[in-house]
Amino acid sequence: MAARTGPAQCFPRSVSGPFPDAVGRRPVAAPPVGRDARTLPLGNGPLYRDVMGKDDELPPDTPSHAAILEDLRALRRPGLVRLREAPPPALRRAAERCGFCAGEDDVPAGVEELLRAAVRRLGEDDDLGRAAAYSFGLVAGFRGAAAQDRRRRAAGVYGIAPETFRRGPEERVLTQLAEAVLALCREQLVGHGLRTVPAPGPRPRAVAREPLGAQAPPETFTTTVADAPVSFLLHVSPVDLLRDIDILVSSENVYLEMSKIFIPTLSGSLRSAAAIRNAAGELVEDVLANELARWVRHHHRPGSQVRPGTVVPTSSGALAGQGVRRIYHAAVAVPLRDRDGYSVAPDDIARAVRESFVLARAERGEFDPPLSSICFPLLGAGRGGVPPGVSARWIAWAVHEELQRDPGWAVHLVTRDRSTAEAVADLVTRTDPTET
Repeated sequence: MAARTGPAQCFPRSVSGPFPDAVGRRPVAAPPVGRDARTLPLGNGPLYRDVMGKDDELPPDTPSHAAILEDLRALRRPGLVRLREAPPPALRRAAERCGFCAGEDDVPAGVEELLRAAVRRLGEDDDLGRAAAYSFGLVAGFRGAAAQDRRRRAAGVYGIAPETFRRGPEERVLTQLAEAVLALCREQLVGHGLRTVPAPGPRPRAVAREPLGAQAPPETFTTTVADAPVSFLLHVSPVDLLRDIDILVSSENVYLEMSKIFIPTLSGSLRSAAAIRNAAGELVEDVLANELARWVRHHHRPGSQVRPGTVVPTSSGALAGQGVRRIYHAAVAVPLRDRDGYSVAPDDIARAVRESFVLARAERGEFDPPLSSICFPLLGAGRGGVPPGVSARWIAWAVHEELQRDPGWAVHLVTRDRSTAEAVADLVTRTDPTET
């Protein structure tokens, strides 16, 4: 039997990542890289001992994890706007130890800055960090939002209902945020010995930071991915702002159930952007969800899974006004049985790319002018848990295989944030967005 061909064989320099081997076994994920493993143990003593190499404990004025967590639970509902009325004692001590406040009047601003630093430590592009930022109103436009609105947006990060988020993931988010606060306190003790808290008095002017949730204007780059001998147009942009691309590919679950229209996932964003609304902005027709439901009924599959990698076409609804002519729904996400979330197999990503091209070739001649461009997201790189670089390599390999058969397509990739784009491609050649 012939050996299986995969990204590792096609692009020999891309040797990292979960690629199939020569006999076609399923890929095995490499261990996560990037975060210092020394920050993983929990509790006061073990982590400090692990970092410092001795059995010293934190100073007695450092709040415990349990006290920080209790303060976070109490603060979640009133939010940042009520900090001055009832400053949480454990968070206040943590902010003082980290040097974010030095006097009574500094406490609200200091606690807020402490929480922002803790969110950055969790990762502003990580689900934990984003959910924590929404929960406490640290995202632009949510500082004064009601508690239920902040919870709804935090739940949207995970693609679940607010009540489901409250019963499980919310507590994990708060627990990990407390860990991040405690880790910031510990960091004051490492490096060059114990760092002291600044004495009361005038504080240095803070350096202005871009607010959490702020989005840079869209950028477009001509680049290659994973050593593939083909150029992509890489868009660093929300998917719903793309223009003049014939086909946008959306990532869906194997039940072909789109994300809720208010949830900021790729699927939810496309569903919202394609919906037909009246002059007041009210929903008139949920185009994509309705067409997908009709496809499911027509194929007698209500409530049943489709094969991972299946691709279903719909119209583009209101996105036709932006030059988008088709939406292809790639069913790659398989729900986990034991917890919220999905799994995505890298070879299902390649299958979805292949099926997208098969469908695009079949539909190409039905349009005038014919379909000629297609845009892929980093399939599986959101809640599917596939590292962005792995998703990009499998997409690049599959696209290369397809363009060898049919080179007449312009291929685009899209990701929301520049840090992810930099992780998967060389952002050297910028393309004028007006030319694409």
